[in-house]
Amino acid sequence: MINTPQFGGALKNEGFNFFSGVPCSYLKYFINYALNECDYVMAANEGDAAAICAGAYMGGRLPVFICQNSGLTNAVSPLTSLNYIFRIPLLGFVSLRGASGCPDEPQHELMGEITGGLLDLMKIKWDYLSGEETLWRKQLLNAAETVKSGETYFFVVKKNTFGEVKLKEKRRPAANLSKNILIGQTGAVCEDNKDETLYAARIEAIKTIAGRCGPETVLIAATGMTGRELYDLGDRVNNFYMVGSMGCAGSIGLGLALCRPERKIAVIDGDGALLMRMGSMATAGYYSPANMLHVLLDNRSHASTGGQFTVSPSVDFAAAAHSCGYKRSIAAENLEALAKYIEEWKRSPELTFIHLRISESIAAEAGRPAIKPFEVKERLMKFLSGGF
Repeated sequence: MINTPQFGGALKNEGFNFFSGVPCSYLKYFINYALNECDYVMAANEGDAAAICAGAYMGGRLPVFICQNSGLTNAVSPLTSLNYIFRIPLLGFVSLRGASGCPDEPQHELMGEITGGLLDLMKIKWDYLSGEETLWRKQLLNAAETVKSGETYFFVVKKNTFGEVKLKEKRRPAANLSKNILIGQTGAVCEDNKDETLYAARIEAIKTIAGRCGPETVLIAATGMTGRELYDLGDRVNNFYMVGSMGCAGSIGLGLALCRPERKIAVIDGDGALLMRMGSMATAGYYSPANMLHVLLDNRSHASTGGQFTVSPSVDFAAAAHSCGYKRSIAAENLEALAKYIEEWKRSPELTFIHLRISESIAAEAGRPAIKPFEVKERLMKFLSGGF
C-alpha cells in the first residue's frame, strides 16, 4: 500500500499540484491528500474535470485528472477531441472498479473488463499503479517525463492502493444568492413571438464581445460557428477556437481563470453547447473567479449541423446562472446592453454571465481556421507568458 503523503509529495516535486476530478472510493485517500495540500477543483462530471485540467495546463500548470473508471466514458469527448487534438497532456488516475476476481457492484462489471482497452483505443499510455515504493517512484518519474514531453499518461488504480489520509474540512460557505445581481428581463420563453429579424446576428455579437474585451482578454470560443466566426473577424493570438469537446468551453475558461487570476478570460458559449454540460455552471459559481466572463449567444439551434432546434426556449439561462452562484447574471436585450455589461465587468471584475438572444443567421464567409489547433494552444500559452 502506498504512503499517500509520500506519493503526493513526490507528485508535487515533479510540479503536479493542480487537480480536478470526480471522487471514487478507491481513490478517496489520494483525493483527500489533494484537497488538503493542493489546488483541487471538484467538477460536476468527469468531462468537465478533463476540460478544467486543459485550461489549467494552458495557464501554465501541470494538472492531474481523477475519476472512477465508470466515469471515464464521460471524459472520452474532451480526451479525444480536446486533449489529443490540441496536444494538451494530462496525468490521470482512474480507479479499477469491477476488476476480475474482485467482487463489486454489477454496474462496474463491463468497465472493469474494458478500462485498459478503452485507454488503448484513445491512444493513452498507461500502467497499473504499484503499491511498492521502489516501483511507484519509477512509474511516477516515467509518467512525469511522458507528460512533460507532451503526451497524456494514466495510472489505473486497484482497490486498497492508497494508504489512509483524513480529509480536512475545506468546504466553502454556501453562496448567498439573494446578494447576487440578476439584471435584465428573465424568462426566455416570453420572447418566442418576437420577430426573428429583430435579433442581432451572431457575428455582430462576437464583434461586440471582441471589441469591448480588447486584445488583452483571452477569448474562448465554443466549437462550431462561434469559433469560426471569431476567426473570420480577425485572427488574434489571444483567441482560442474550440473544436470538438462540445459543452466544455466554460470548464476550459474556469481552469484557465483560476490559474491565471491576473488575466481576464471571456468564454463565448452557445446554447446547444451549454445545455450539454450545464453542471459546469455550478462549478464555476462555486469557485467564482472574478476574472471570468461567460457570454451565452442563444440562437435556439445547432447552427453548424443544419439548424436543428435546441431546447433552449424552455430555459431561463440568466436565472440558472444566478442560482448557480454567478456574482452577476444578466439577460441582455441587445448589442448595446451587451457592450455596456462587458464594460462593467472590465471595470469591476466579478464572475459574470450574460445571456443574449441572437438570430439564426450564419455569416456567409464563415470558414474554418487555417491555423492548427495545437498551434492555437501554443501561441495562447506564449501570449499568457508575455511572449507577444
